[in-house]
Amino acid sequence: MTEYTYKGRSASGESVTGTLDAPTSDSVANQLVARKITPIEILEKKEHTSSDIQIKSIFPPKPPTLNDLSMFCRQMKALSKAGIPIVQAISGLAEHARSPILADALKDIVVRLSTGSPLATSLGAHPNIFSELFIGLVHVGESTGKLDDAFAKLIHHLEMERETKSRVSQAVRYPTMVMGSMVVAMFIINMFVIPAFAGVFEKLGAELPLPTKILMITSSFTVKYWWLMLIVIVGSIVMFLRYIKTEKGEYWWDKKKIKLPIIGPIFEKTALSRFTRSFSMMFESGVPILQSLGIVEGTVGNKYISGCIADMKRGIERGDSLARTAAATEMFTPLILQMISVGEETGSIDALLNDVSDFYEEEVDYDLKQLSDSIEPIILVALGVMVLILALGVFLPMWNMGSAMKH
Repeated sequence: MTEYTYKGRSASGESVTGTLDAPTSDSVANQLVARKITPIEILEKKEHTSSDIQIKSIFPPKPPTLNDLSMFCRQMKALSKAGIPIVQAISGLAEHARSPILADALKDIVVRLSTGSPLATSLGAHPNIFSELFIGLVHVGESTGKLDDAFAKLIHHLEMERETKSRVSQAVRYPTMVMGSMVVAMFIINMFVIPAFAGVFEKLGAELPLPTKILMITSSFTVKYWWLMLIVIVGSIVMFLRYIKTEKGEYWWDKKKIKLPIIGPIFEKTALSRFTRSFSMMFESGVPILQSLGIVEGTVGNKYISGCIADMKRGIERGDSLARTAAATEMFTPLILQMISVGEETGSIDALLNDVSDFYEEEVDYDLKQLSDSIEPIILVALGVMVLILALGVFLPMWNMGSAMKH
């Protein structure tokens, strides 16, 4: 969005000046005409450059959260149901939006709507905020005159997304904290505790057992080259994060992620639940099956599963049925494939896919409840191994020296 200054005359002939945010000067002119102002001069406002570092460049505003989008949908549902004009409704919401990025996007949408663009097209100009599913459902609601129903479906979709993310974060919080504490404890022991014991053992000149020698070598390496270890660890993490942001790396990581032990099935079932729910919503709204698959393909949050959905779309284009193309992906269980086949034959795919989504959500909920129970034994074994190594390495030579003193 660019800020423009304008001069014009009102319907009564009075001189009017001011500023407007718009993508182009033509948009400013259209806004002025809509306000019954005849534009005389429109100039782009020059920003004063400064050598000081702007705060926004250091701390950029956060993108809108699922809560922000859900609140926006709730407000739009109520306003559209009440018969408030879309431009007036979104203009009012832009002034009170809590997210600065969402507020700027809504102001731009108001400008586009004022120039005659449909709401779905205006939303599509901000793909980083509004997903393809969001835009598709709004397009359907706009075409059928049931915009409030479209926003109601989006509210349900966003609430499910928020609940799933919340449950996953709660489930992995405890294991992450425990594992992080173990890493910090091992680092402190290697840096400070073991070197103190090493000095004692060297003064006594006793023959050290193998576990103690291994601990001494590890501790000595950590003390001397901790900076190198830190560089390698941080560098590896940065390189990994940069790689998985590339198209090839994201596909590889999404494929590996669903095959991880314990947590892999949770990621897979979450993505499949999102796919079946979204596809059902699009199909129920009257969107053609190929277009629905194309829209939902980018909303599952997993590039590997998105590729499988693209294979389904190509199979349907060749004339295969939805059930056969779904079976070819090997993503769905036999029960789910049977339900899809029955839904395709009876014409009730949307209802049965909703049942499929409910099934996957129940599975995810059960897996999340069992996640802590599954990880706790692994954590206990790791703690036991760490304590055993420390006990053998530190206390075994002390016991040997005590025995030698007795003899």
